[in-house]
Amino acid sequence: MVVVSDAVGVQTRAQLLFGLRVATLLVTAVVVGVLGLVNLLRRWESHDFPLVQLSAFAALAAVLVGEAVLLARRRPWGRLRPLAVAVVLAASALAAVTLPEDRTASAVDWAFGAANWVGLVVLLDRPLGTVVAFLSAHELIALSNMLLFSDVDKGDLARLATGSVTVIGFPLCLAVVATVLHRLGSDAATAAAEVERVRTAEAVAAESHRRRQQRFAELSAGAIPLLEGLADGSLSPEDPSVRRGAAIEAARMRRLGAETDVVTNPLLHELRHCADVADRKGVVVELEARGDWPTPPVAVRRDLTDAALTALATAGSWARVTVVGDQGLVSVNVVADCDEVAPPTPAASDVRVEVLGNGATVWVEATWQPTA
Repeated sequence: MVVVSDAVGVQTRAQLLFGLRVATLLVTAVVVGVLGLVNLLRRWESHDFPLVQLSAFAALAAVLVGEAVLLARRRPWGRLRPLAVAVVLAASALAAVTLPEDRTASAVDWAFGAANWVGLVVLLDRPLGTVVAFLSAHELIALSNMLLFSDVDKGDLARLATGSVTVIGFPLCLAVVATVLHRLGSDAATAAAEVERVRTAEAVAAESHRRRQQRFAELSAGAIPLLEGLADGSLSPEDPSVRRGAAIEAARMRRLGAETDVVTNPLLHELRHCADVADRKGVVVELEARGDWPTPPVAVRRDLTDAALTALATAGSWARVTVVGDQGLVSVNVVADCDEVAPPTPAASDVRVEVLGNGATVWVEATWQPTA
């Protein structure tokens, strides 16, 4: 169940994050195009090094193209993420240091409001602390450039503080939304796992109830009437036929319990349980198996073992059980010192039962020929 929950959680988070990545890329492309390229071209003459500014813009655009390619392939940044973050910060620093004097965080400083969004595109699926660290580094670049290369006054600091509200605030809000979606994905996975657990428990309970009813129906045909007769006195435990019937029903109950065991060879496993009933009353039982055969269905195994357990349950002192089979035929033979037995008619059409008696010895053979 933990594995299922983890798989559902990963799938849910991936779907939510993919939609958010697409939306963030579209918003960032508009922001970088309007605040970046349009402002850069409009104030081209104001820059001392316009080609350097254009190179910084090209670096940011390359990162956005990389995100678009990764989205088309539904892949994360992975090992390329540190390189992409380094490119964004380098472009931000390059654009900052080549600005005209006293133009940091102004309309000429296009990168101040564009590089932050590009960095968010790269770090959207990372923890909130990582996004905060990046935005802080981006802000520190602008502040350091202002303090080191400009004559700072209150107006400059006020302009930087005002611009920082949107430069940090808007991307940070989107990063918080991504964190919430991650949590919602985990909660949805937990809820789905709980629903699946309840459904599984209900299915298991229904199947267990069905099997109990089925076993009760199987026992009601033989064991329950026998027990009722012994209880009300209509049947005597001294009657040989009653004792023989009790032995047969006891073997069937042992076989019924063995049918649910997970073993390599169910037929031999169930025959051993049938033989155990005869062994408990002092009958010497030999069980041999030769060959390799396919596992018969439950109904076929019951037909094969019914013939055997009838002879085993009524054996006087000894019995020999031989199972021989291959891919085309399975045969269960029982030779025992018992009176003539009458096994029930096989329910499966491809099972044949033969009984031969020779004085105090009875030979019973049940064969099954699998159909192609």
